[in-house]
Amino acid sequence: MNNLEIREIQEKIFKIEENISEIFIGKHEKIRLMLLGLFSGLHVLITDVPGVGKTTLTRCCAASTGMDFARIQFTPDLLPGDIVGMTVWDIERQEFVFKQGAIMHQFILADEINRATPRTQSSLLEAMQDGTVSVDGKTWPLAEPFFVIATQNPPSFLGTYHLPEVELDRFGIGFALGYPDDPDAAKILSLGHQLNPFKELKPVVKPKDIVDIRKKVQEIHVSDAIKAYVVSIAKETRASKYISLGMSVRAMQHLLVLSRAFALLAGRDFVIPEDIMDSAIPVVTHRLVFTADMRIENKTPQSIIETIFDKIKKPV
Repeated sequence: MNNLEIREIQEKIFKIEENISEIFIGKHEKIRLMLLGLFSGLHVLITDVPGVGKTTLTRCCAASTGMDFARIQFTPDLLPGDIVGMTVWDIERQEFVFKQGAIMHQFILADEINRATPRTQSSLLEAMQDGTVSVDGKTWPLAEPFFVIATQNPPSFLGTYHLPEVELDRFGIGFALGYPDDPDAAKILSLGHQLNPFKELKPVVKPKDIVDIRKKVQEIHVSDAIKAYVVSIAKETRASKYISLGMSVRAMQHLLVLSRAFALLAGRDFVIPEDIMDSAIPVVTHRLVFTADMRIENKTPQSIIETIFDKIKKPV
């Protein structure tokens, strides 16, 4: 990959960021992290209290990329067939036909995913992992590019189900938005209330651009020393007394993928240790299971990950 290609990709990312910022005020680092997930093919999980802009951020991203969008509101009565589709009897044709579910779109917002039952949540697993859905013994491919952003309320909230570890492991990136700071909150109030602000957002890239950039991300070079570095990090998470469930192999793969995207955004065609360190918190913390020692000793997931990095010698 030459420097011209890298600059063109950077410009597209910056254009999308600028376009999103017209509606979604502040949290620029979260916007960029979400876009890195989009361009690296890693699905995103946003966990936070209601009303901080999770859905707004997602809708702005979809509108800016021109991808075919569908929002699925997860509720306790939602069934797997509502998501992946089902076979129904066609009276005119006198045969069963496949009726597509809401998942048959390029950009999926799984809103408040932890309000649905585990059975319904599990209907996303095949789609997120393989890009297909299977109904009544037949497998159907999903549109490309395919991207899922799921939002969830804190697990302590009423009417929520805990996401199982196997589902959390499918999300490559996880983060919380948090409340806006005072200047951003004032800007949000000055904008007033628009019923549908997304109508004003025009796409600045095409879906084909997303597919092309994902291919370029995979071309970013990762040395054997960097791979060994990731293996050492994973081993430390499995040995830590603060972590009962460490990094999976999939988590290691996702860590490398996001580090490639960070390298590309920085204008490089190779990964350095700092890319791994920048990627670790959003890739790792939401899928680890922490022990009681973490709370007893007043540790945070971020501080535990940082301690692990301090133990491991960075490759040169």
